[in-house]
Amino acid sequence: MSDQTSGRAWLQVIGIGEDGMDGLSPAARRLVEDAEVIIGGDRHHDLIFNNLAQRISWPSPFDAMIETIRGQKGKRVAVLVTGDPLWYSVGARLLKAIDASEIVFHPQLSAFQLAACRMVWSIPDVETLTVHGRAAEQIVPFFAPGSRLLVLTKDATSPGTIAALLAERGYGASTMTALAAMGGPDEAIMHGSAEHPPKGVPDFHTLAIECIAGPDAVIHPRTGLPDDAFAHDGKMTKRTARALALAKLAPHRGALLWDVGAGCGSIGIEWMRAAPEARAIGIEPKAERRAMAAQNALTLGTPKLELVDGEAPAALEALDPPDAVFVGGGVSRQTIGACMVALKPLGRLVAHAVTLESEAVLQAAYGQFSGELQRISVETASPVGPFEGWKPAMPVTQWSWVKKP
Repeated sequence: MSDQTSGRAWLQVIGIGEDGMDGLSPAARRLVEDAEVIIGGDRHHDLIFNNLAQRISWPSPFDAMIETIRGQKGKRVAVLVTGDPLWYSVGARLLKAIDASEIVFHPQLSAFQLAACRMVWSIPDVETLTVHGRAAEQIVPFFAPGSRLLVLTKDATSPGTIAALLAERGYGASTMTALAAMGGPDEAIMHGSAEHPPKGVPDFHTLAIECIAGPDAVIHPRTGLPDDAFAHDGKMTKRTARALALAKLAPHRGALLWDVGAGCGSIGIEWMRAAPEARAIGIEPKAERRAMAAQNALTLGTPKLELVDGEAPAALEALDPPDAVFVGGGVSRQTIGACMVALKPLGRLVAHAVTLESEAVLQAAYGQFSGELQRISVETASPVGPFEGWKPAMPVTQWSWVKKP
C-alpha cells in the first residue's frame, strides 16, 4: 500500500472516467489542477483542464514511459488512467519499476463496474478479463454454458475476433454487447451475437458476453482435458496420468512450470489453464512437436505457452527458476538433478517413466531423496469380438518430490 503520510509519495495515479473532472473526488481534482506534469493518453488530456502543466502522452511501447516518469521526480506529477489504475491498467507495471511508497492511487469506477451495472449483472458472478495487449485466445478457457464475461478489448476488431472464437467452439448463439464511452455524453450500447457481432463499434469499448451453448458446443474442464482435445502423434501424457501429475504439481497464480520433454504441450497447457497468470515453458527438441504444442496452446486458450528448442539438461541453464517441474520425456539422472537444483524452495517435481530404464532412474531418485513413488495403471473398456473387455494401457511410474527450504 502506498504510504500517503510518509512524504515519500510524489507520483499521483488518478483514475478518470468519461465525465472528466466532474467525476473526480475533490482531492483528486485538486491534484490535477495543481500538477506541474500530467501524463496520460490523448483522450485523458481532452477530459481535463490545466493550462499550466506540461502535458506528456503515452508512447508505444509503454515501457519507454517508465524512465520519463522517473525523470519527473521532484515535481508534482499526475498520471491519468481510465477507471481503476490497479485493475488491468498501468498500476501493476508502475509498481514493478517504482517503489510503492512513492505512489498514491486514486481509483475511479472501472469499466467492469460500469458495464456490470448497464447489463444488470452481479460482478461476483462474472469473469472480468482483458484482451487489451494480449492474445484474444486467452479467454477461451472461460467459455462455458451460461458463463458471463466482461472483456476489456484491444480495438474495434475485438468483437469479430472473439465472435469467431466462440462460433468455432459451438457458442455462436452467445449474446455480445459492446459498451462505449460509459458515463459520458456519448455513451453508446451496441448489441449482437457471436454469429452477428455488434456493428459500428469504436476502438475504445468494453464487451459483455453471455455464453450460450449450441448442440455441438465444446465443454472442457480447466484441467483433465480429454486426449482428443490435443493434436498429438500418440506420444503424450494421457488424461488420467496428466490429472494426477497436475494434482501434485499444484498450479497457482503466477507460478512458472518447466515441462521437460513437452511433446504436444498437454501438461504445460493444463498448468496454465488451472491458475490465473500461470506460466509454462515447454522444452522440446522436435520441431514437429513444438508446432503441435503451439497450435494446441492457441486452440485451448494458453497462447503464452513458451516453447524452447533443446534437450535437457543443457536447455535448462538459461531459464528462469521454476516453481514446479514436470519431466515427461528424456528422464535421466542428470536431468532430474538439474531440475532439483533449479527449483525454488517448496517447488514440486513430478517425473513419469514408462520404460524400465527410465523407471530405474526414478527408483534411484526415490531411494536417495524420498518423496513419493507410485505406479499408475489404467484399463479402459474396449470391444473384444462381440463383447466388451478391459484393455490395459502401459503402466506409468510417477515420482514426486517437494524441495524443502
